[in-house]
Amino acid sequence: MQFFTFSLFKVTFFDILDVVFVAILIYQLYNLIRGTIAANIFIGLAIIFGLYYVVKALHMQLLTGILGKFVDVGIIALIVVFQQEVRRFLLLVGKNASLQRNKAWWQYFFGKAEAEKDNYARIKPIIDACKSMKQTRTGALIVFAKYYDEQFYQNSCELVDAKISKRLLESIFQKYSPLHDGAVVISENKIKSASCILPLTEKTDLPAQFGLRHRAGIGVTETNDATAIIVSEETGEISYAKQGRVKMNISFAELEKLLNKDF
Repeated sequence: MQFFTFSLFKVTFFDILDVVFVAILIYQLYNLIRGTIAANIFIGLAIIFGLYYVVKALHMQLLTGILGKFVDVGIIALIVVFQQEVRRFLLLVGKNASLQRNKAWWQYFFGKAEAEKDNYARIKPIIDACKSMKQTRTGALIVFAKYYDEQFYQNSCELVDAKISKRLLESIFQKYSPLHDGAVVISENKIKSASCILPLTEKTDLPAQFGLRHRAGIGVTETNDATAIIVSEETGEISYAKQGRVKMNISFAELEKLLNKDF
């Protein structure tokens, strides 16, 4: 199928489609590394590759040999350096293609009212606990994991496996509790584990008031298919993290909408 014909080249429908797909891919990769240390690493690698071709064209043998060692490892070096970003990209692709996501869309159009009614009973104890902790300025980090990876979470957590309740969440995050220093992980409509030590985000453009709790909440959503609620110990402000991004100072009405959508 031919759309345009020029003296030097031809442009077909599939050529345009190819460019569109590449543009989407580059945009998604940009979103993954934007604001992280990986962006600086990528710029450094691009400079090395560009410099290699310059010194090669100028026949500078010594520099060509040294820089050529970096270029030779090519794709292997990229995978090693950008291991977390590759993992996040594959998670993004798998999430968008999953049958469970398609099932969620089906429920959205044909059973939305009933699904929201059932879901409210599950999220109400969480919202009530957040209200109480906001008033008392009790720091908290609650992670909602779509898939509970036992190897990832249980290595640094205390196993709980209990029904979700307001009092249990408040007890865990009460400052004299032995489990308060860490995150609670909720999955499959249960509190799976508590006192979890999570990976911190490598983003460099976060607000200065963000401490370890906020950085851990953002970090876990970067490397896993999860969302997180962060209650600030200093201000009582509630934040919501998803896919490496965070919404600050959200209201309880907004929190209910986000949990209805994601949990």
